[in-house]
This record gives sequence, C-alpha cells and structure tokens, in this order.
Amino acid sequence: MKDVTIIGAGPVGLFGAFYAGMRGMSVRVVDSQPQTGGQLTALYPDKPIYDMPGFPEISARDLANAMALQAGRFHPEYVLGCQAESLVQLEQGWRLGTKNGDVYLSRTVIICGGVGAFQPTRIGLENESHFLGKGLGYGVQDRAALVGKRVVVVGGGDSAVDWALALEGVARSVTLIHRRDQFRAHEESVATLMRSSVALRLWEEVVELKGSDKLVAVVTQNRQTQERTELPCDFLSINIGYKTDLGPIRSWGLELQKNKIVVNSLMETNRPGVYAAGDICTHHAKLDLIATGVGEVCIAVNVAKTFINPDAKRFPGHSSDMTLPPIVKEEA
Repeated sequence: MKDVTIIGAGPVGLFGAFYAGMRGMSVRVVDSQPQTGGQLTALYPDKPIYDMPGFPEISARDLANAMALQAGRFHPEYVLGCQAESLVQLEQGWRLGTKNGDVYLSRTVIICGGVGAFQPTRIGLENESHFLGKGLGYGVQDRAALVGKRVVVVGGGDSAVDWALALEGVARSVTLIHRRDQFRAHEESVATLMRSSVALRLWEEVVELKGSDKLVAVVTQNRQTQERTELPCDFLSINIGYKTDLGPIRSWGLELQKNKIVVNSLMETNRPGVYAAGDICTHHAKLDLIATGVGEVCIAVNVAKTFINPDAKRFPGHSSDMTLPPIVKEEA
C-alpha cells in the first residue's frame, strides 16, 4: 500500500513524484510507456522547449531526464510499460488493476496521464504507412540525422512552427506547408518564422508521396488554384495533431468533459482521494502547459497529504529550508 500512486510518468507525473517524496509520502508511478518522460521522450525528444522557468532553451529529452533525476531523490517505485486498466475503491484506499493482471494498492491516486493514449493524426495518403521510418515521421525523433537534408514540415501549430525553426541551420533546406495562411502557433514564434529562411508554402497540402524504398519527393496542391508542385524531400515531418483517448479511465466513474477529467481548485475529482493534474484535467482557469501542470500536481500532492493525514499542514514550507536527500539516478 503506497501513500500515492501517480498515473503517468510525463513531466507532471515526475514532478509529482518528487514533490510527494518531499512531503514524506511513499510513491508509485505507473505508465504504459516503457520509459519515463511521456510525450517529451515518446513523441518529440529533440524538440526545443522555451517556456520552462530557469531554462531559456532545453530539449524535451533533457528536460524529461532532469525531471526523472529530480524525482530520484526519493526513490519512487516505477511500474513502466504497464497500462492502468481499472480503479476500484476500497475501505482504506484504492486498488489499481493493470492490463497484464497486476494489482497495486494506494491510499490516494493522482492521474497525470497527459492527453491519455495518443496516436499521431495522419495526412491520409495511401502509401503513408509505407514511408514511415523511410523518410516520413510524425515530429522529429533525431534532429542530428537531418543535417544537410531537405526537410518538409507539414502543419500550422506550435509543433510545426517550432520544428521548422529548430531545423533551420541544421537541414540543407526547410519548407513549411500549411493549408491556410494563418498559424495557430505562439505569436512570437510566427514572427520569428516570418524572419527566418524557412520557405513557406501556404494554402497547400501534400497530396502525393514519391519514392520506392524511401521518400524522395512530395507533391503539394494549392487549395485555391489547384496547382500542383513537386518538392524534393529527404524527410517529411507531419505535425497536424494527435488523436487522443482516455481509454480505460473512461470507466472509472470520474466526471469528464470531452477527453478531460473535471477537477476543482484543489485538483480533486468527484471521487474521494483521486486527483488529476496536467493536460488530462480541466477547470475554469485551465492552461495546457508543463509550467502550469507542475503547479497543479503540487496542489494535488498537498491535498492528498491532508486527505491521508488531516493533521498535516497543507503547505509544508519552502524546499530551501529543508534538508533533502542527495540526487540519485533512478534505474526506472
């Protein structure tokens, strides 16, 4: 029986593990992915992140590794590559069942599962799967592998714009294809894009992939004029979003709003002793940022602490006034 089981080993879950350890709680972290880091390591490990306090720029992989190292101070138990399947209330807590049949007991549960299970949205071309890993990818897994390559990026949101900018000066050329002339990315990123050397092809979409064993070119079509253009391409990075699904969490009796778990200002769900934080939860002031997610999980941990021990203080004080154990790299 652990004091808290955190579902999700992404950045919010990892910081929750650290903070719960700081509160003297025993911690278990469960994640369906085989490694910690969540989307940071599974989807875009080389993507630069600019909006974490104290880091003017840090790669997603390095941020995930640093947060795992931070959590390692308190030696949380990791259960990785194991999907949480069921959640049953007991007299003294909760029983979490997993897809492979294992059972874990916990006094409280904090759900930090990001967007839930995720699959990249495809552009829908017949031979798209054939080129996956052969010049086509969703995001970028290895920026160094694209040195001197001709890269085409598809999308108009933050991921597409960020990757186009991150590959400028790395790739031989970068072309960004977007089906509109307005972007959904941060204003400063768009302004930087307009000043960059990235070639913009607006009002266009990819309609054909060319090559045999590997991708060699893409064909785009202008949505206004119907004109087609063939572009040489060594790597096509598709960044048009992800299809998400809460999966088994939908059957746990939690109040949901679309694909999100409803919480109050204390990160409490409608089930006692169960909390949610990060992208998987929603409330009236919600912002889907890592920076706000780590704040939410601090609230959830402190409230869970008082749920277990009503005499405990809600706010434990500042870490600078505490003596913490040394940093030890966890073998998750």
